[in-house]
Amino acid sequence: MSFGDPNNPYGQPPQGQQPPYGQQPPYGQPNYGYPQAPQGVPPQYGYPQQPQPYGAYPPPGMPGMGGGMPPYAHWGRRVGAHLLDMLIILGPVYAIVGISAATSSTGEPSVGVFMSLFVLVYGLGMGIFQLVREGGTGQTIGKRALGICLLRETDGRPLGFGMAFVRKLAHILDSFACYLGWLWPLWDDKKQTFADKVCSTVVVRIK
Repeated sequence: MSFGDPNNPYGQPPQGQQPPYGQQPPYGQPNYGYPQAPQGVPPQYGYPQQPQPYGAYPPPGMPGMGGGMPPYAHWGRRVGAHLLDMLIILGPVYAIVGISAATSSTGEPSVGVFMSLFVLVYGLGMGIFQLVREGGTGQTIGKRALGICLLRETDGRPLGFGMAFVRKLAHILDSFACYLGWLWPLWDDKKQTFADKVCSTVVVRIK
């Protein structure tokens, strides 16, 4: 039965039948497309809500930051985190190299070979460990200690291992022109190095 049926003078759809697409139901009639919550019951308690339009959701960001990007980390914190990471990797390496040199001079070459192998395994393993942490969480040990985090500029999320590795290679650009790229965060609006700009990354302060 259609709405123009002379037997249906009030223009109301039959029971259980929805009005045509794009047409609102007559005044006082329920919206058959979305079940209505009882009077006084919030819609989130078991009743579906109206769909939100595209773009109505807040942009992603760090947890607890209200959907926005945290403030950019200043140059001093970045340098401190980098030096701490280098100390964690190179400190034990230099200590072991010194021990290896001392034992080699006493006529025990086998100890020196073992120490050299240990240095290689430790340095490579710790470097990969730091890269995995930085790609997965945005923080190396040094960055975590200094309260900073490496994120993608587009959505505020960690880079992943692959892009973290690419960013390390991109640091070659920072060493060109008398290491100008390493100093670029001192006056850049987003505190980015050349590697950050190429990889679309930012370093932010989270505490």
